[in-house]
Amino acid sequence: MTPAISLHGVSKRYGSIVALDNVSFDVPAGSVCALLGANGAGKSTTLKILLGLVSPDSGTAKVGGLDSREDALDIRRTVGYVPERPALYDWMTVEEIGWFAAGLYPADYQMQYQKLLDRYALSGKQKIKDLSKGNRSKVALALALAHQPQVLILDEPTSGLDPLVRREFLESMVDVAAEGRTVIISSHQVQEVERVADRVAILLHGQLVCHERLDELKQSCREVSALLGPGQTAPPDMPGEVLAHLPMGHEHVWLVRGLDEREWHSRCQAGNTITEIRHPDLEDLLLLLLREYRKRESKPEVRTPKLEAGTAK
Repeated sequence: MTPAISLHGVSKRYGSIVALDNVSFDVPAGSVCALLGANGAGKSTTLKILLGLVSPDSGTAKVGGLDSREDALDIRRTVGYVPERPALYDWMTVEEIGWFAAGLYPADYQMQYQKLLDRYALSGKQKIKDLSKGNRSKVALALALAHQPQVLILDEPTSGLDPLVRREFLESMVDVAAEGRTVIISSHQVQEVERVADRVAILLHGQLVCHERLDELKQSCREVSALLGPGQTAPPDMPGEVLAHLPMGHEHVWLVRGLDEREWHSRCQAGNTITEIRHPDLEDLLLLLLREYRKRESKPEVRTPKLEAGTAK
């Protein structure tokens, strides 16, 4: 089956800055994929390349089988897109901007748009210029969703929304996916995105370090902390794939994949090391990877940590 979203070997530079470095991943139809990473990791560039708003230096990007270089206009007609800073005509009313957009879409667009306005408690008579940041975001969401696109590309779509509306919107993405449609969402609201995403892609400094099913990622990873015993100068060797290691004096924290817990406890007992093992949530996992990357920034010869063992195809 053709993936809804596909990137293969995509690289992009802005002068001396590497925005994306040989990024490849597919998102199957009917998925909600969270695209995560720190500011400047390459998330917005990835979404713009998919839409044909930015051309990659190398590699290919496709949405619904359409090539982002050759079919950019067709892609933008068929997907729903909400950028981080939506460009809206301030002099129009909320109702007028929906009427204006309806000329580009099927006949029932205005009806669907009005339903979304009602859902978001927006008045059609208000001028765009008079709206709060949160309500501007709601208008942008309504415009993107009213033609019921098969693929939604969302770049920080809930920025400025109050917690209840933000959660309701994100939870509605599960219903979208259940209809066979696909969502890729870049967001800093990691805890809330975790509630609705079934896949995750993590970018660090333009490199893809993880792309797989979220449940498999969380099941295979452990956060391990250890407090060294008297006289210990180094922790025991870790029996598993170390994705991040953060030494803090006598305390150490690791993100480990495939941990042999019995062997680890045995090694800790031999050295009188106090240890704790927990299942990290997505935000914990992301923060540990980010801190590991920052630790390695001054060592360009050390490769960015990658969660390759469980990468899903």
